Formats: sequence, structure tokens, C-alpha cells
Amino acid sequence: MSTSEFTLDDLRRILQEGAGVDEGVDLDGDILDEPFEVLGYESLALLETGSRIEREYGIVLDEDLLTDADTPRALIEAVNQQFGADEPAAA
Repeated sequence: MSTSEFTLDDLRRILQEGAGVDEGVDLDGDILDEPFEVLGYESLALLETGSRIEREYGIVLDEDLLTDADTPRALIEAVNQQFGADEPAAA
């Protein structure tokens, strides 16, 4: 899939497809700056998310990037850097 921007909606979809959603977590809310741990996603879920992003978007993400990106905003920005996108991550 060719794209120039990875969005919060893209991340929400991939998180739901790959790892599901913990009860009591509202991914449709303002989650950009919520730590993944608070959202119920541990390191294995994030590795799965990273793998899905790589396959779907044809990019390679460094494993350290996945562990360093502790919020949806940080992960979206890191993915967009792989595309060379200049636009800020938005919902």
C-alpha cells in the first residue's frame, strides 16, 4: 500500500485488528499522548503492530523505534518519518 501519511485512524485500525482493545479503553477518544501501557498495549502487542505496519505499508521499522515510541503520537511520527511525510500526525 502506497501512502504519504500514516494517521491516528490507521493506527487505531491496526491496533484493533492485531491486538484487540482492552475493556474500558476507548480508542476513539483523544489517545495521541496516552502511553501505550495505559491503553493496554504491552511490548508484544506493539511488536505485532509494528509488523502489521511494515507489511501493510511496505516499510521497515527499527525495533528500537517501537520500544522508544511510547505513545500513539510518537509511533505515528516515526512511521511518517519513514515515508518522509512533512505533515504533522493528525486524527
